[in-house]
Amino acid sequence: MPALATLDVGRVFREEYGRAVAGLVRHFGDIDVAEAAVQDEFAVAVQRWPSSGVPPSPAGWIITTARNRAVDRLRREASRDDRHAQAALLHAQSEPVEEGPVRDDRLRLIFTCCHPALSVSAQVALTLRLLGGLTTAEIAHAFLVLEPTMAQRLVRAKGKIRGARIPFRVPHEADLPSRLRAVLAVVYLIFNEGYTATSGARLVREGLCFEATRLGRLLTELMPDEPEVMGLLALMLLVESRRAARTTADGGLVLLADQDRGVWDRALIAEGQAIVRDCLRRNQPGPYQIQAAINAVHSDARSAEATDWRQILRLYDQLAAFTPTPIVALNRAVAVAEVQGSEAALAIVDGLQLDDYCLFHAIRADLLRRLARTNEAGLAYDAAIAYAENAAERLFLERSRESLRRIDA
Repeated sequence: MPALATLDVGRVFREEYGRAVAGLVRHFGDIDVAEAAVQDEFAVAVQRWPSSGVPPSPAGWIITTARNRAVDRLRREASRDDRHAQAALLHAQSEPVEEGPVRDDRLRLIFTCCHPALSVSAQVALTLRLLGGLTTAEIAHAFLVLEPTMAQRLVRAKGKIRGARIPFRVPHEADLPSRLRAVLAVVYLIFNEGYTATSGARLVREGLCFEATRLGRLLTELMPDEPEVMGLLALMLLVESRRAARTTADGGLVLLADQDRGVWDRALIAEGQAIVRDCLRRNQPGPYQIQAAINAVHSDARSAEATDWRQILRLYDQLAAFTPTPIVALNRAVAVAEVQGSEAALAIVDGLQLDDYCLFHAIRADLLRRLARTNEAGLAYDAAIAYAENAAERLFLERSRESLRRIDA
């Protein structure tokens, strides 16, 4: 199979999976039917597109053929007195599907999955699977749990949605706040997976970044008076503004301190900073607003040396009060290193239980390197490399590890 065709199918899958599943959930009223139909058609595409070529509207092709194939299958199963198939077929016949992009389908799917009948972790995991097209392994990585554990959560969540007959729609205004926490978490994790892919050859999945930002804008239209909605949008805009500087021409990772700030997107920075200022005026702080403020401080600095690390550390102190998690503590330690020194930061890092987390070992390795504890730094880099599944991250860590060997030589 030609490599280009394989890459094309993979690109379409990453960019359009969520849209296709969301459209078919609306059409059939059933998540399992929609997901199975979309997956089947992508499998067909892998076989067909190398010879026939990628269609002009690949997502439309997937949606149309998946819908038709699913209807045929449901008719066969309904004739055998399968009530589940009969219900899905009846729903499909009662509501025509739109072929073009439907602005709110993916937002409806988020709110369907983020129903309070499900646990928050199940809400987020299921939406990442259906909307973001993330694999079970990628979602397990985001939650720091084993893949079989996550697979069981996803099966249970889908079963609960079907059993409770949870409707596929944006809830009434009064019900929005109860689902907001999970919805924001979903959008944020989709963005994170796009900004630093869990695995694969490339560091960035631009389609997921775009989709998360698009959803963030839709949420601000839907809930303009929610400061955390605005804070999440500002956070994504400010982080996204640096994307062009995060990689070299050959896809290599560039750390924040080494980035060419001249290629940062100043329009996105201006928009994000304006939202942060608006949030400050509202004086209703929350985790996403604080993270946005941290990134606003970074975007203010014209050079790495000019970064106001004391202000960043104060903001991390606030963030830790809202979300006292090991991940926040790990990121706070980076700011501590700049303000109080590497010894103080290492003491924080060594007190965290994040042994299965690549970034934990990478930060620890860098702190040990700064302290000239090269043997220990080398072991920490080895641990980070062992947990790195993204090729760009792994290559960066391997080069950092090799630089230590040159120091020892």
